[in-house]
Amino acid sequence: MPGYLLDTHVLLWWLAEPEQLAEEARSVIADGANTIYVSAAAAWEMAIKKALGRLEFPANLADVLGQDHIDVLPIQLAHALAVADLPPHHQDPFDRMQIAQARIERLTLVTRDAQLAAYDVPTLSA
Repeated sequence: MPGYLLDTHVLLWWLAEPEQLAEEARSVIADGANTIYVSAAAAWEMAIKKALGRLEFPANLADVLGQDHIDVLPIQLAHALAVADLPPHHQDPFDRMQIAQARIERLTLVTRDAQLAAYDVPTLSA
């Protein structure tokens, strides 16, 4: 069963504007045969932006994710330590965490950020 990790912007589009996503990405996320994850780092990033007044998302995010069969991938010590081994292609700490998680957990990262494709991690264009 393939596993996919949604980048933060992909999650936001899925929740509010799924038409912004490429057809293949929408199909992968909607296919119940696939295991879909969102990183706890994405929720952390979203919460920071919400606190700054730059983002809105459902107050019942955990419920919405559950309804869409999206699992939360917690940040483990191995994930945090793996960030140190990443080349400096990208400086965003949340993206770097998601890259480390995708590598360790052998997940395909669903993203539209071309810089993330420079890492040794499979990607699916969103």
